[in-house]
Amino acid sequence: MASKESQMTATLLTSILAAVFGSLQIGYHTGNVNAPARIIEEFFNHTWWSRHNQSMPDHSLTFLWSLSVSIKDFGALLGSLGVKCLADTYGRRNSILIVNALSVVGACLMFASKANESFEMLIVGRLVFGLFCGLVMSLNPLYIQEVSPTNLRGAFATLNQVSFATGILLGMVAGLETVLGTKELWAMMLSLSLIPALLQYLALPFCPESPRYLLINRGQESQAETALWRLRGPSDEVFTELEEMKQEAAHTQSALTVKEFFTKRSYRQPIIIVLIVNLGSQLSGFNAIINYSTKMFDKANFDEAKYLTLGVGAVNVAFTLVAFFLMERAGRRKLLLTGFLCLAVCNLSMTVIDSVLFLVPELRSLQVLVVFFLISAYEVGPGPISWFIAAELFDQPARPIAMAFTSMLNWGGKFMLALLFPPLLKLCGPYVYLLFMTMALAAFSFTWRRLPETKGRTFDDIAAEFREAEGIPLHIKTGFNTFP
Repeated sequence: MASKESQMTATLLTSILAAVFGSLQIGYHTGNVNAPARIIEEFFNHTWWSRHNQSMPDHSLTFLWSLSVSIKDFGALLGSLGVKCLADTYGRRNSILIVNALSVVGACLMFASKANESFEMLIVGRLVFGLFCGLVMSLNPLYIQEVSPTNLRGAFATLNQVSFATGILLGMVAGLETVLGTKELWAMMLSLSLIPALLQYLALPFCPESPRYLLINRGQESQAETALWRLRGPSDEVFTELEEMKQEAAHTQSALTVKEFFTKRSYRQPIIIVLIVNLGSQLSGFNAIINYSTKMFDKANFDEAKYLTLGVGAVNVAFTLVAFFLMERAGRRKLLLTGFLCLAVCNLSMTVIDSVLFLVPELRSLQVLVVFFLISAYEVGPGPISWFIAAELFDQPARPIAMAFTSMLNWGGKFMLALLFPPLLKLCGPYVYLLFMTMALAAFSFTWRRLPETKGRTFDDIAAEFREAEGIPLHIKTGFNTFP
């Protein structure tokens, strides 16, 4: 087992912060397009008029705008497919630096679209940026968890979600008409993600590669030891971690194919856990609130709905910080169970309130509180944990594939919800939230029965539990039956 206490070093902190500049960019482009939507649609229409001397048909404008928004999530789904190849070939740190170029290219295309009067450039820019999203949201947790000490692994992985949520809030603010969401400045607003991209290029090359990658994947023990000395400082923990990594290397095969990943018996339980936790997280209502909160507040007749949406972004950031401080105290399991149960209650409340809102308009203030509570429930547990739990449940050869699988589930869920929520809302009305409640309860039930606590446990210890669990009931330290 790893030691209980770990010393914080400047190199470790710099490595984590340099990595999460990527998720800051993703959050920024998630939150910056909603407020200036009308202005960018006018740009689409103006471009069409200059080419065809007539206005763009309404249905074409609606389709192009929907495509512009959702193409990022589709690109992320495609980008997820390249995680294993990059991470195993170039390493974790170098792969993050390589894919950062996609963010730069995407932002430049979006910025140039206005000057070139080309909405196609904007759409292609969002697609290229989407490829970056799918790759970096897997590579970041992979790198962060492999450079972090065991007792800080979950908290540091949560910083990826903190950075993402902060980016969403910054994007919401930048997109306001009183800031940069204007007819003259919207293209500049879309290019501001170049700042964190440049900062990452300046900082990350000076950070060490993942020691686990160097030792287990490359067999470079001396380089792995050097990286650990830089990350941990002068400490006996370096030798403890090296020994733990050698033990893990002895239990794992040197290479793993995607087919072997999905057919290997000891991976079946963690694959199902990752599937349920991620789908439960993505389809539990959070993304519907983030994407459509302004329209929801408009429907409830709030005068300044866009500022309430900023409140959603602020709550989002605040509770990712709460998750950061709770992750190593409460553990992953308790936070997931609490989050899923609260999400179910919030969705039931949304159904009830939305059903009677036209009869009792005063309930609109209660609706805002429920929305804020739903956001906080998501970010305290399911939000951050769903992105990094796969990195803890799998051994070194399977970890990149598991993170690619996580990314596909997350971005696929976002893309599906972005497409299906509006028609579902028209079809089911307020009862659409009951579907989200059902998903949250299903995830709660499965997590209660199947997920072992991973807090404070080494990667090899967790992997050993699944290796031994092939038909053998195990009990984790808290007394829960992990594999009933």
